[in-house]
Amino acid sequence: MFDFMMEFVWILIYTLRDVLPIIALIVFFQWFVLKQPIPHLKKVVLGGVYVVLGLALFLMGLEKALFPLGKIMATQLSDPAFIEASGNALTDWKSYYWIYIFAALIGFSTTIAEPSLIAVAIKAGEVSAGTISPWGLRITVAIGVAFALALGTFRIVTGTPLFIYIMIGYMVVIVQTIFAPKRLIALAYDSGGVTTSTVTVPLVAALGLGLSTAVPGRNPAVDGFGLIAFASLFPIITVLGYAQFMSLKNKVLKIKMEKDAV
Repeated sequence: MFDFMMEFVWILIYTLRDVLPIIALIVFFQWFVLKQPIPHLKKVVLGGVYVVLGLALFLMGLEKALFPLGKIMATQLSDPAFIEASGNALTDWKSYYWIYIFAALIGFSTTIAEPSLIAVAIKAGEVSAGTISPWGLRITVAIGVAFALALGTFRIVTGTPLFIYIMIGYMVVIVQTIFAPKRLIALAYDSGGVTTSTVTVPLVAALGLGLSTAVPGRNPAVDGFGLIAFASLFPIITVLGYAQFMSLKNKVLKIKMEKDAV
């Protein structure tokens, strides 16, 4: 228990050290540039304390739970004994289907719970006066991340170059951007960015490193990274695709209504 408390104290000190430059910057601009007192100072100080404590607890949670969990799951699902017990060969990419399923499900569930995405979805719903459903956006993005992680783990298992997937993916995004409704393009790009945040990144990073360590012939330094790039790219594709689908659907309904009116 004492070791646990000492570890938390050190993490708290390191977190405070990292946050101090941000605090100093805000105070400098507020006092010396804007020349205004900090509004609601007590609430700001209390909020700052909560932020530091929350970050320290989160970082400790990463080390104690999320990173080990992702690595353990990847190691167990790609364990030679587990794969060979099913009558599959270690060198066959089809033998790792449980890894693909797990990666897709963990990508979907962590994205649904991602605080950054929730915040963006709520604001998108407010700005669009309800035409953009927060839950619809979250599910669309989560589907993109699920597909991305399944494809990313397939890349790790097969050892194919990362740049091929990224190049093709962004070519698809460019084509979609040309034809997608303009008012949703920026939201789609932001949706790709907010998926790689506090909940998703630790598990995804641990999953990639654990899988590349367990699969024969893979190098964690070369093959273990890249899943986060997939998780950023494919939600853009799914949101743009959803926007294009809804736009096409509305056009068809409009044409149908005009025909019925005639």
